[in-house]
This record gives sequence, structure tokens and C-alpha cells, in this order.
Amino acid sequence: MIIVPAIDIIGGQCVRLTKGDYNTTKVYNTDPLHVAKEFVDAGLTHLHLVDLDGARKREVVNWAVLEDIAKHTNLKIDFSGGLSNSEQVKRAFDSGAVKVTIGSMAVKRPNIVQQWILDYGHDKIILGADVIGHNIAIHGWEATSEVTIFDFIRGYHLSGIRQVMCTDVSKDGMLEGAAVELYRDIIKEFPDIQLVASGGVSQLQDLKDLREVGCAYAIVGKAIYEGRITLSELANL
Repeated sequence: MIIVPAIDIIGGQCVRLTKGDYNTTKVYNTDPLHVAKEFVDAGLTHLHLVDLDGARKREVVNWAVLEDIAKHTNLKIDFSGGLSNSEQVKRAFDSGAVKVTIGSMAVKRPNIVQQWILDYGHDKIILGADVIGHNIAIHGWEATSEVTIFDFIRGYHLSGIRQVMCTDVSKDGMLEGAAVELYRDIIKEFPDIQLVASGGVSQLQDLKDLREVGCAYAIVGKAIYEGRITLSELANL
């Protein structure tokens, strides 16, 4: 299982939210590139970069942060937040993203997203499956769709998607543990996908639990910024 630290961006700054609520924004660092370089120095190789402004506005806002981190580090960046048309997806890759995570558009405009899968390959597109209850959340988690998590994944699985990032919104930023049972059920239903666990990691044991159920990647965010898990511990896991 690969550990993927997260950087969430609002106003060009490194922030974290609780349960996706923008009113809970807490700034941890005004220099995302500095944070990314700390990840590199610790031996981490991947980065989950989220444009929260973009997710809310429904178009990418913080291009400069992606470009800066991609230019000055060798982190393998997966980028998300506001990618709403083909031009923006192309620009994300041109700006240095190795992969993109698509959430809201995958719910609202599946035909377009399926074309992106054909254009770039299933290894470049991560399906962002964020859930409130068992339903998919959209628009920076400010709305809930009628689509269930399993039906959502099933439709894209048939289209070739093999990487799914699943966030239980109720767990995100709470530091109360990851949605291990949900991930176990998803992996049981779709054994050939690479599941990216996101949300709720608070200690090393959570990561060990995620590895045990078969997650391919685990996102770690607030636990790093709150000092619950050190970068050296992550690098040595």
C-alpha cells in the first residue's frame, strides 16, 4: 500500500476542512510548495493535491500551485477539484499532474468522463467516489446525488476504470479512524480495482488496517498537520 500525503488548497494556501465544511477551514501553511518539499525530504513519492476553491467554483482556480509543485519536486501528483471540461483536464496533465481524480463530473456527465478515460487511459483517471451515507457527494461535498456508491463504481468499472478514491465525508478531518468496513465491502464487490482510501486516518494503526483490507493507496492529511503521525513514520510504514 502506497502512502499519499494530501495538500488541500484554498486561496493558494495549505488548509484542511472538517467533513468538507468550508466554514471549518484551518490554514496550516501559506506555502504549499514548502509542504510538498517536506514530503519529498521524508522519502514520500506521491501527492494528492486538491483545489478546494476549484471544487466549489466548479472550475480550477489554483493552477499555479499545481505548476509550482510539479516543477520543483518529483512527486507523482494526482490532482482534483473543479475539473469540469476537457480543456482543464488537458491543462492539468500539461501542468504536471500524473493522474486526475474526477468526482462531480463523473456523476453529472458520465459520457464526457468516459471519453476522458478513452483519451488518456484508465491508468490516468481516478474515479472520485465521495460518500455521504451510501450516496455520492458532489460539488465540494456541498450536495448529495441520488447515486449509490456501489452503482457508481459499477458503471465506471464497466467502462474500464480500475482506480477508485473513496472518501466517507463523515470521517474526513475527524481523526476518528477510516471507513474500513466500507472499503472492505467495496474491495469484496470489485476485487480488481485499486482502492484509494481517503478520510479519517488518525494514527498508524488506521493505515495498517487499511493495508490489511487490501487498499492500494491511503491518503493522509490532517493527521500529518496535527502531528498525529510524523512524516518519518509514514516513510517507514
